[in-house]
Amino acid sequence: MRLSRAFLPTLKEIPAEAAIASHKLMLRAGMIRQTSAGIYAWLPLGLRVLKKVEQIVREEQDAAGAQEILMPTIQSADLWRQSGRYDDYGKEMLRIRDRHDRDMLFGPTNEEMVTDIFKTYAKSYRDLPRNLYHIQWKFRDEVRPRFGVMRGREFLMKDGYSFDLDVEGGTRSYRAMMLAYMRTFQRMGLRAVPMRADTGPIGGNLSHEFIILAPTGESTVFYDAAFEEMALSNADYSYEKPEDLEKFFNQITSLYAATDEMHDEAAWAQVPADRQREGKGIEVGHIFFFGEKYSKSMGLTVAGPDGQPVNPQMGSYGIGVSRLLGAIIEASHDEAGIIWPDAVAPFRCAILNLKPGDLATDALCEKLYASLQGDAVYDDRPERAGVKFNDADLAGYPWQAIIGPRGAANEKIELKRRATGERAEVSLEEALHRILAG
Repeated sequence: MRLSRAFLPTLKEIPAEAAIASHKLMLRAGMIRQTSAGIYAWLPLGLRVLKKVEQIVREEQDAAGAQEILMPTIQSADLWRQSGRYDDYGKEMLRIRDRHDRDMLFGPTNEEMVTDIFKTYAKSYRDLPRNLYHIQWKFRDEVRPRFGVMRGREFLMKDGYSFDLDVEGGTRSYRAMMLAYMRTFQRMGLRAVPMRADTGPIGGNLSHEFIILAPTGESTVFYDAAFEEMALSNADYSYEKPEDLEKFFNQITSLYAATDEMHDEAAWAQVPADRQREGKGIEVGHIFFFGEKYSKSMGLTVAGPDGQPVNPQMGSYGIGVSRLLGAIIEASHDEAGIIWPDAVAPFRCAILNLKPGDLATDALCEKLYASLQGDAVYDDRPERAGVKFNDADLAGYPWQAIIGPRGAANEKIELKRRATGERAEVSLEEALHRILAG
């Protein structure tokens, strides 16, 4: 992307309506624009990050054996009346009446719809287990939308649903999703801690929320430092082996982790003092196992091995995809701007041409830009160097390749790592090696 042609409406001033770092920085960097309370348009830079986060979520769901579908945003109220949640859900649900006077709603979640879809096709225990997910826009009419994409009314969410024959199978599916979630967040460069949670209006008897550690988080959290040492992306756990999932789950749940609402001082005292960690966190995911709650109320049955009807055991698994962008920024920024982890950065590198029009400088910039094959933003604007440095820091690209006449004359590039501020003068080949290696 050449900045001379880019739609990147950055702001110099901090918007008055922005109260937290992620909201301020997303508006200032030209990633989003508010269109009404709690509803945002995603501009090119923000959309690139959103798509990268979404793709990581998708890849990890697929790896865990879940299958992607896409359900409508508008749902029939009759489905929610079957489950008993239509009147109970509250004013957060946006209720609609269509031209035929039928009650509809803009879906805040999809337990009812996915159960209705699945029961049309699942007839036998041989049709189980299954895990279906989609990544879809949701709407919840928050009374006070705030904090930008962290607590908006319209948001992008991954919600998945498992169907199993018995509790043992349902527990296995739950454990698989916990592993998938931990791997998902680690791939994004985030430290996530799963904490036992209340099931809330969705219901059920097994629930964990995933908290991203960030100084500006909404919840106070207490956890064992062992969570900081886990490396699960390449850990030797197989989704196909129940014993691996049990081992992983026992490892995770044996460590202390709680929000202030669930904090137990007696249990906390059992954690060695040198491993006790306290901080702030942001919820970015929530998983539930609720058994027959929806299969029974929605009339989902399959024939068991003995021919008798069985209500499948179900679980629900959500990740706030758009919320994650705000959480990542809250966990990774400084006074100059965003510091994107490599895996979710909109572009790997910003190429800063310090003297557009200088033949050697232009040539080296173009060569690097072509070599990065679309994964770089090229600041070819006729702006002062200070403006380019500030904009690159604000947008948070992991690398900055600074090219001016002196360096270009010797085929040298000044390479800056955004996260550390470290600088080095290197050749084109070395610059490419470092940038592409992350």
